[in-house]
Amino acid sequence: MNHPGFPLGMKKAFISALSTLVMLFSGVQCTFLENRIDQVLQEPYIFDLPAIQARGTLRAAVDNNSTSYYIYRGRRMGYEYELLRDLGKSLGVQLELIVLEDIDEAFDYLESGKVDVIAMNLENSRDRKQRAAFTNYLGTMSTVVVGRKPVGSPMTWQEIGSDTIFIRKGTVYSDQLKAIKDSLKLNFFIQETVEHEENLIDQIAEQKINWTVADRNIAKANQTYYSGLDASLKVSENGTVAWAVRKNAPLFLEEINSWLAEKKKRFIPELYAKYFLSPRNSYYRTNSPFSSLAGNRISVFDELIQESSRELGWDWRLLAALVYKESGFDTTALSYAGAEGLLQLMPVTLARFGVTDPSDPSQSLQGGVKYLLYLDKFWRARVPDTNERIRFILASYNIGQGHVEDAWRLTLKYGKNTQSWEDVSYFLNLKSDPEFYRDPMVKSGFAKGHIAVNYVRDILNLFESYKDLVEP
Repeated sequence: MNHPGFPLGMKKAFISALSTLVMLFSGVQCTFLENRIDQVLQEPYIFDLPAIQARGTLRAAVDNNSTSYYIYRGRRMGYEYELLRDLGKSLGVQLELIVLEDIDEAFDYLESGKVDVIAMNLENSRDRKQRAAFTNYLGTMSTVVVGRKPVGSPMTWQEIGSDTIFIRKGTVYSDQLKAIKDSLKLNFFIQETVEHEENLIDQIAEQKINWTVADRNIAKANQTYYSGLDASLKVSENGTVAWAVRKNAPLFLEEINSWLAEKKKRFIPELYAKYFLSPRNSYYRTNSPFSSLAGNRISVFDELIQESSRELGWDWRLLAALVYKESGFDTTALSYAGAEGLLQLMPVTLARFGVTDPSDPSQSLQGGVKYLLYLDKFWRARVPDTNERIRFILASYNIGQGHVEDAWRLTLKYGKNTQSWEDVSYFLNLKSDPEFYRDPMVKSGFAKGHIAVNYVRDILNLFESYKDLVEP
């Protein structure tokens, strides 16, 4: 974008004249100078709320831990996750989560536009203010030293002595500890690491390290799992925490603050109680083998799903996402339309693919895989690219191949790319519009195509979460 007060022709002439003068008087080549002048005259690109809504996705940097974001029995959970999901609904966009351990890297992602918000408990420090704008506070955070419980008396700074305190890199803990060390004339050492607070607490429980610093809420929750922990030694008292957005996104910042003001009345307190005031429930969620924090299982049917996925040539976590979307891993699930089993097959499909007992997980998966293979064969010639074809298959599984084929014909009629799900889904969305479902190209009539489009998006989003948090 050119500077509004500098027409393009004048700008080029100015650059050319100035560059010539520099060459004449100093002998310096003009390429570098021209690029620098271009940068000065260029307006900064602002990716604010309207651009986020136009893109249709909100990109957020999050932690993977027991209070922020994780998978439990196939379901995405976490305090920040549920907050962001609600914010996304409020903005009318989908949520895209990027898991990052390094807080400094999260700020790099924010500045480069890879994420729109850092949804971590961040204290609004002077250094961070130079890199980002901060929302109104979400809550308060007090920090504590975490170590193994001493015998007979609470932990003291003297007990730490000249030992090393390991802290997460990029947090405010380093400055807090340095201030205490200087004021009390202490001798401990500070070692920064990219490990999250919870991982460091795990290492204390395993006697690999002796000390770390953590948010008091996280420390208290972990004391439920590890009875030998002490978190009584305070580092700081109730500093406010917030999320960070780009400085050039004032409309987005204003929208988040308005949303926060409304949600602080009820939603945020209830969510806080769910994740921070019920540590026993958190214990079961985070120590289950079906939690991405403690194990590497999504469901009790993982082995069956893995075996079935090999027939399809799919990543097993994609098939697991489809099963979760269909039935929530409930073998007795029965839809209002009569679909049954893990993969919610209709009676006619059950009979067609030889499923006699839809409540049997093995039969249900085998029947579903046969149907998916049939759909794969149907679309293979029209959509050669595997990743694109999976979207056509999933939509057909949800709404029927006839309706997706109608959208494919409309895409062909209007000269768009029939091998692109983005183009075909555009017309599938229009299948509830009489102008389109009455078109002679349409054979299957009216359909709520947007439901199938959302279905595909939801499964692929869940698959991305499984890929982030569950090993292949």
